[in-house]
Amino acid sequence: MIIRVQSPQGTKRIDLDDKDSLKILHEKVFHSFDLTDCFWHIYKARNNKQQVPNSATQTVTSCGLKHGDMIYMQIMGGSTPSSSTIAQPSTSQNSISSVKTPQIVKSVPEDEIDRVLWKEDGRIRRGGPSSSGIFKMDNLSIEPWDESYLKEKEIKFISFHAYMRKQTAGADKGKYFRLENFKAASALDSSGSKRTVYNLPSAVTLNRQKYRFVDNIMFENREIVDRFLNFWRSSGYQRMGYLYGKYSMHPEVPLGIKAEVTAIYEPLQVSKSDSIKLLTDPNADLANKIAEKLGLQKIGWIFTDLVPLDNEGKVKNFRNPNTHFLSAEECITAAHFQNMHPNPCRLASDGTFGSKFVTVVVTGDKENSITFEGYQVSTQCMSLVADDCLIPTLDAPELGYIKESSPELFVADVYYKEKDEYGNQVQKLARPLPLEYLLTDISTAFSKESKHSASSKTDEFQACNRESIGHPQSLQKLSAHLKKFSPANLIDALSDFHVLFFLASNDTIPLLSEMDLLFEAVKKHDNETALTWSSTCESWSTLQEIMKHTDSGMQTSPASHLDNPANMDAEMREAIERSLQVQ
Repeated sequence: MIIRVQSPQGTKRIDLDDKDSLKILHEKVFHSFDLTDCFWHIYKARNNKQQVPNSATQTVTSCGLKHGDMIYMQIMGGSTPSSSTIAQPSTSQNSISSVKTPQIVKSVPEDEIDRVLWKEDGRIRRGGPSSSGIFKMDNLSIEPWDESYLKEKEIKFISFHAYMRKQTAGADKGKYFRLENFKAASALDSSGSKRTVYNLPSAVTLNRQKYRFVDNIMFENREIVDRFLNFWRSSGYQRMGYLYGKYSMHPEVPLGIKAEVTAIYEPLQVSKSDSIKLLTDPNADLANKIAEKLGLQKIGWIFTDLVPLDNEGKVKNFRNPNTHFLSAEECITAAHFQNMHPNPCRLASDGTFGSKFVTVVVTGDKENSITFEGYQVSTQCMSLVADDCLIPTLDAPELGYIKESSPELFVADVYYKEKDEYGNQVQKLARPLPLEYLLTDISTAFSKESKHSASSKTDEFQACNRESIGHPQSLQKLSAHLKKFSPANLIDALSDFHVLFFLASNDTIPLLSEMDLLFEAVKKHDNETALTWSSTCESWSTLQEIMKHTDSGMQTSPASHLDNPANMDAEMREAIERSLQVQ
């Protein structure tokens, strides 16, 4: 059997036999929490009543404890207990006042936005005294989770930070509150050794998530998505990309978080009109490194699901409440990405809970115009996918299915609740499972004041990995792009994620090791620093000379081998480099 022990240090599970004595329970608690510098007691009730004695004769079951029960630990000041006094009462009359507060888990550093929000008061101000000097009750500040305020502002979900404040706002300040991920499946021992039901996960009832980790998705300009959509416009094939950007405060939702999209990187993939297959991308780490140098991070993914309706730019609408918002495969993929990018959280038992990684779908709305819809899957969906027990159905994209147990994997029963035809809440087995139960939608928009932190105002230079439709990146296209900018605007030409990616990875002269000053210039949008880099980076000067040679070669012989600068004669390249060194 498993007994859960909640303490100021977090919650842990103690594995016991139902015939074990309470002394064994105390010893296992002692070793699990490493209680070597304090006195402590365990209680059956949260209010420190019904103490569990340290008895060698009384068994766990005779004390009234059963599988899955929660007991509560009180830690008190004192000297290091010996093995014979593991849970002896403290003799100090002031021991209760020295109870420790919950420890913040520091195994994973919190995101900067989380540290900022924890310092915020969070309360909503609603004006001060009237002109007559009378202060009305309606002017009192309210909590960020106030339901009437959220309903008035049409806010569907409270922010995750507001949810945490609500859970820690009671008299005990959330002393024993911890966020935990459940486990729905367990691998079985192939050796065939016996396992008791106490070793296996219990049945789970899913709940609709009332909070969300990200409250708004904002593209900092339209050119970002226009360049992304040009792939579909040119080929008719669907496309997927990773969103790079940063998180900031979202003022329209109390303690809310906004995901600001600065660039889209398209990984190596096989695109078709009705499917996308991701391939192993040898440059994935390079894209992450460039983003890190620019102060950005991977914050989500985006994919198209567009079917033309006519020749006037209209597209079909087939994602709506009557069909589906995300298919089962898309939900599973979103959960997989969210599990790969966990959210560091000080109130989580293992240091992480949920994710800020977002999903954006480009599809058709009810007016048959292209629209952008943002989503996240719930933490429960993340757990189901992490345990490999959620799979798609064969012919219904809006439904998922919980695997049944097999000799290799035990899957607990998973239930969800919905209203029947009489309006009553009924519990149903999640075979199948309506996927909308696992979704939280996120408003998605474009910035009113366009910025171009890591994107160009023109789409002259191609995005990465488009060779499949005949749109490769090349020195000729880079040269054409640079010619649109004067030296006074060099920073605007180079402040483009795709340009930086090509400079770092091109086959002619990769510049990654010499781009730190350029990254700093782009990060600060400083043209003087960009000019300094341009004049001092020898490899960049060499590349410029090669581009000049390439341009002249194109003018004299369009069909020349210079169409691909990577195939340029080695002696020619060396001659250019020597001439630059002499200068």
